[in-house]
Amino acid sequence: MTVSAEAYLAVVTETIGRVAADQRQNVAGAADLIAASLRADGVVHAFGTGHSEALAMEIAGRAGGLVPTNRIALRDLVLHGGEPADVLGPKLEREPSVAHRLYELAPVRPQDVFVLASNSGVNGAMVEFAAIVKERGHGLVAITSAQHSARMTSRHPSGRKLADFADVVLDNGAPYGDATLPLPGGGAVGAVSSITAALLAQQIVAEVVARLIAAGERPPVYLSANITGGDEHNAELEARYAGRIRRGA
Repeated sequence: MTVSAEAYLAVVTETIGRVAADQRQNVAGAADLIAASLRADGVVHAFGTGHSEALAMEIAGRAGGLVPTNRIALRDLVLHGGEPADVLGPKLEREPSVAHRLYELAPVRPQDVFVLASNSGVNGAMVEFAAIVKERGHGLVAITSAQHSARMTSRHPSGRKLADFADVVLDNGAPYGDATLPLPGGGAVGAVSSITAALLAQQIVAEVVARLIAAGERPPVYLSANITGGDEHNAELEARYAGRIRRGA
């Protein structure tokens, strides 16, 4: 396989098609879970570390997305928990104990639902967070790479992985290592997990909105803040969830 923009496009196109076909039923299951939560006045909490934070950004607080959404991030420890900035580091996601503090800092109610993303599905903070979510009785959707996770040993003391806790698991179709175009001297370039995770996130949102419309409800959906009337529209909807959804860094 050559290394080129065209080769990467071919791989991405094939992967998107495969994920869309293979995950159709799981997308529907995730949408059922989220729609039920929203109809019970719930909020969707999205959490991802590393590049999987892009999935949380895709779910929470963007144009065309659902308003009752909240993004959880490791930097919440600093922004909302009073920890010093130097607590943040590339290996913090491997520390199970931070999950408890992150959950405590989140504005969570019993009817809320969670979407957690981790390509490997094995890091301690994410696995522990998933365990807490299920212990507290919330619905849980996981987005992960089945291939990558299967080849990894869990970094959590229990030996379990993110997918082990989820009510619905969506496979993002990424290969082991995420990158797709092999290099002659070893390694590869062209990661795909962010692209396929974004696809799954947007498909889930579309299906949730379809369910709310079918139930005769007006979906609480953001307009772009960069169009006329967008700020006013969004502020009115956000006011319904005051103190329950965070926007910002």
